[in-house]
Amino acid sequence: MDHQFHWQEQRTKTPDGVYGVLRTAILDGTLHPGEQLRETHIAADLGISRSPLREALTRLEEEGLILKIPFRGSFVAEVSAHDIAEIAAVRVLLEPYAAELAAPTLQGPERLRLKQAIAELYGAADTNDIPGSVDAHLRFHRLFYQFSGNAVLRGLWNGWENKLRLYLSIDHPTYSDLHDIAVEHERLAALALEGNVDGFRQEMSNQLHNALRAQTPNQT
Repeated sequence: MDHQFHWQEQRTKTPDGVYGVLRTAILDGTLHPGEQLRETHIAADLGISRSPLREALTRLEEEGLILKIPFRGSFVAEVSAHDIAEIAAVRVLLEPYAAELAAPTLQGPERLRLKQAIAELYGAADTNDIPGSVDAHLRFHRLFYQFSGNAVLRGLWNGWENKLRLYLSIDHPTYSDLHDIAVEHERLAALALEGNVDGFRQEMSNQLHNALRAQTPNQT
């Protein structure tokens, strides 16, 4: 697929700039899951050498957004509904624990971060901004792991985040109503701030169940 016009709109020569252009193209669907990234063509379209491009591709590989296959090249990563279901099965068990650990911090000095994420979800809903909603959605959940004080939980989230971002950005059947998503996350925030772990666990279980059901609408 020829993306030359898209690249030429965003010509850049620095590794950071190339990384940003490619990352945006992956997450906004310009580059499709499974599509091969042909280094020669991209470098020519951007007017750059192969060195900054390879540096950018290495960063994207570390984030899980591309997959390098020996003797074949680099491809946009593919994340299946099955992958997301497996992550969800673990999250529903661990995220309430992360929220419990993070509660003292989120109830105190970092409370504003939780409120900001909710405000961003509502703002994205008002403008029908799906990428903005995905970003705010993931930022919201990251807070529980980030402030849990548990390095294992933080590492798990870091391993999941870009898979979730890629899936939600490209295949977002659960993003049919951004306002509902904001409301659901506002409920989760209220339960976390109350220290209601059981309520948080039940609400999160309901939300993930509904999201997975939306991904497989023909299953009973």
